[in-house]
Amino acid sequence: MVSTLLCAPLVTPVAEGAPEGGFTGIDGGDLARAWTAAVDGPQPYDGIIPDLAVPITMSDGTVLKADILRPSKNGHPVEEKTPVILVTQGYSKLVMNLAQILVKIPGVEQVLFPWIASLNFPGSGLDGITDLTRQLDSGVVQAIIQDWDLVKAGYTLVEVDIRGLGTSEGKWQVFGERERQDNRELIDWITRQPWSNGNVGTMGLSFTAITALQAADRNPPGLEAVFAYEGSDDIVDDLLAPGGGIGLGFLAFWLLTVNLYKMAPDVEAIIAGRFDPAQELQWLKDRLADPATKLGVVANAWTALSTGQFTPETRAVFDPDSEFRRGLKVDVTKVTTPTFMVGSWFDEFGTTPTDTFNAMPLPPEQKKLIMGDGYHIGSGVAGFGKPGMPPRLDVLQRAWFDKWLKGIDNGIDRYNPLTFKQQGGNWGAAPQFPRNEVTYRRVYLDDTRSGTTQTSLYDGGLSSEPRQSDVNDLTVSPGVLSFCSRDTARISAGGSSIIVACTEDSRIWEANGLTFTANPVAVPTTISGPINLHLNTVHEALDGYWVATVNDVAPDGWSRELATGQLVSSLRQIDESNSKKSPNGDYTEPSYYIDLNRRQQTVPGQPVTLDIALTPTEAVLQPGHRLRVDVYASNFPRGLPVLPMLIDSQLKPQHLRLDPNAPSWVNIPLSADIPK
Repeated sequence: MVSTLLCAPLVTPVAEGAPEGGFTGIDGGDLARAWTAAVDGPQPYDGIIPDLAVPITMSDGTVLKADILRPSKNGHPVEEKTPVILVTQGYSKLVMNLAQILVKIPGVEQVLFPWIASLNFPGSGLDGITDLTRQLDSGVVQAIIQDWDLVKAGYTLVEVDIRGLGTSEGKWQVFGERERQDNRELIDWITRQPWSNGNVGTMGLSFTAITALQAADRNPPGLEAVFAYEGSDDIVDDLLAPGGGIGLGFLAFWLLTVNLYKMAPDVEAIIAGRFDPAQELQWLKDRLADPATKLGVVANAWTALSTGQFTPETRAVFDPDSEFRRGLKVDVTKVTTPTFMVGSWFDEFGTTPTDTFNAMPLPPEQKKLIMGDGYHIGSGVAGFGKPGMPPRLDVLQRAWFDKWLKGIDNGIDRYNPLTFKQQGGNWGAAPQFPRNEVTYRRVYLDDTRSGTTQTSLYDGGLSSEPRQSDVNDLTVSPGVLSFCSRDTARISAGGSSIIVACTEDSRIWEANGLTFTANPVAVPTTISGPINLHLNTVHEALDGYWVATVNDVAPDGWSRELATGQLVSSLRQIDESNSKKSPNGDYTEPSYYIDLNRRQQTVPGQPVTLDIALTPTEAVLQPGHRLRVDVYASNFPRGLPVLPMLIDSQLKPQHLRLDPNAPSWVNIPLSADIPK
């Protein structure tokens, strides 16, 4: 999950409405200029003193390894105590240190990155690549590799390899309870060190952003600030099994990568003169005892012919009460630590950030969220730091820590609580999400031809009023064109986004799907919030797999995906206690149990109603553009049912039943009605 950059067209930003509640505009104004000067100007310390491969013993006797980087002057460690920033590293602190060394080569940050970021070739076919590279001067690289410049700014940086990973002993818990206890003990250990002033912050990217959020839900004494870049508070809903479709396209690669990284020997211990044969022998025993964490689950999920052949470890994935599943969630309702988050609408962790923000019981001065129109390899932050745009990410990160760890009244608490790139529009800010001006409305699917596509399996209509007059079954079958989609860009962490014909236009994928398109809007129409698609379906087998997207269709026919969702039919059971509804009782955000014990197969030929949760989004349909709903029966590599469910489905055709007495609709938050 190591990210470095990516992917949204750079547009001239326009703040949407005046700042409210005394908060700044999106660029931060004069305050942001002071934050930038604090980063780019002279620093209070001129050097860094590293203390590598420091052993820290946990309460169960397991030894974790840490690198401690302290500020120095004239080659000597500072005598005064400093605040500390903790990073619990999943990809090996050695890898991140090497990345720092490369970035700190003279000319890389100051000359090479800005020059590469200045390259832009619109309409050349290279747009997908330059959308990636134009983020290089946005501060994103510095923010994600845990910038050493924070040390020169007066912070001690402590990087610790997670239990079972990197150079630390133990078995990798995959976000388990013991890892959370380790976080608490590490923070306690830090506050008792002679170089610590007792104020601790956590930060991280992706994997390490999740561990930073996990530390915050326990509120350990001393933890005063969190800066989380592309993290998640619910990995099941974001990536592992949204709607029951497993994110195999990313998970298998990620598990393999992390398991390989953890086999690298402790080179730093040799360099630092801390090589302990007994400890290294224990490290080796731990690695050999568990060389391929969770890869056996992946193998079992797609070799078992029935759920009865699942191992206990595999069954735990489909048990919401299992220790494994509990470990994949962060209880953000318990977070009391000031938290700054950065995400994007099509990040593989893009489903939960807005819910995380809303659920945190913090005043807006103490919680911030930036959402870009990008992916996991960068969140679409091209142009940050330019006039009229949000400040660079490294600037925001430093200002956040200066405020909450050093007590500097720099005004970062008055920065917009919510800053986001509106798909189809510009960067803007709002006091809440969903926006105040939207109302949830039903928009009905029907078989009225829209005349907007000649490539989809069926060209249907969308209307604010029901128009279906008789029963019509529309058929959709599994296909392979999902490889060319924005969902593939999402699960590949943005890697496939360089293929603009797939990422920015769904018409290739739509050849495998049903499309339902509304008449063009006459006024700018905002979409803001999560979306639910209510479908009346019929199956030919004991299971099925449904995928849906909401798209913005331009006058020239381009169909750009705005939100996405999926559901394995047999796992359709909804947890009412965690679901949200609009005033009329329609779901806005159904939450699924994803529980084998509740699984209910479909009955061939018998209609079954499905509510498919689509990812939250912020978008605007410009005049002349149309709203479209796409419906598919497959979505590999973003989602794939496990083999027993695929066997039950027999990959047979599925049917969307358009019935005036049991209509299908999308419940969508809009600022204006969709034309009839």
